[in-house]
Amino acid sequence: MDIVDELKAFVATARTGSFTAGAEQLGVSNRLTSKYVAELEARLGTRLLQRTTRKVGLTPAGEDLLARAPAVLDELDALLSNVSEGSRGLSGIVRVSAPVTFGEVYVAGMLARFAEAHSNLTFDLRLDDRYVDLAADGIDLAFRIGVSETLSLKTRKLGVFHSCLVVHPDYVKSQGAPQSPDELVHHACIVDMNRRQPHRWVFKKNDTEIVTQVRGRFHVNSARAAIELAAAGMGIAFPPRFAIADMLETGRLVPLLEDFDMDMGPVSAVYLEGRTLPRKIRALIDFAAEDMQTTHLLQKATTS
Repeated sequence: MDIVDELKAFVATARTGSFTAGAEQLGVSNRLTSKYVAELEARLGTRLLQRTTRKVGLTPAGEDLLARAPAVLDELDALLSNVSEGSRGLSGIVRVSAPVTFGEVYVAGMLARFAEAHSNLTFDLRLDDRYVDLAADGIDLAFRIGVSETLSLKTRKLGVFHSCLVVHPDYVKSQGAPQSPDELVHHACIVDMNRRQPHRWVFKKNDTEIVTQVRGRFHVNSARAAIELAAAGMGIAFPPRFAIADMLETGRLVPLLEDFDMDMGPVSAVYLEGRTLPRKIRALIDFAAEDMQTTHLLQKATTS
């Protein structure tokens, strides 16, 4: 049996905590994953996993192997990919994670544009507003909105997004428009709970920061939902500008407080620390960085 398959089965099982989840990550059967791990244990002459009815745990030998095996597999994958891709271009599967709204508005289209030049690549795009565990979920590359504090990840800043205060024109007719951030406390605000500090909306004018603590009838965990509620006349939303360009163009939403600079943050590509970055992933990151500027989705990043 190929020791590479055995190591991949062990790493997937150890990271996910079960043979079933490990098998799903590898795209093979539960029985085959268990067989690979058993053969690896026989090859090494030691038990690597403690098996129970609910999950598996690591023995001391298993902990030692898990600390080293992923780097070995990454190096091998990179070596084989570089040799293969050198002769026939980028190939294999690329697993990408992104927040739901950003993924729908931008990442799906960007991958389609990247795929046009790389016909041998296959893509697995997973949209989720939670910060996924790249190692446990087998993700090659994740796009993150805002600051990531996970120490096990390497980050490349791709650009900067800006928030935009928006409302339906009918709301302005019936409730009036705030003339300053301080007046937002008297308005119906739609709060996106995915923001790092959902009720804290930050504005700036003449280098002076103005922070407003907002309240609202609607609390959602989706920028898209906040935008749709605003478009239905239910209040004022504070989404990233990249998510509302079409609605601003059609007049379905109108901007407020345009003489103020508004909350902003980085958009980054992140991947696991300590791994050799495959050429196809590096190529995708480079493409995304250029594509975001070409499409004017974000303000250009000043640092990487």
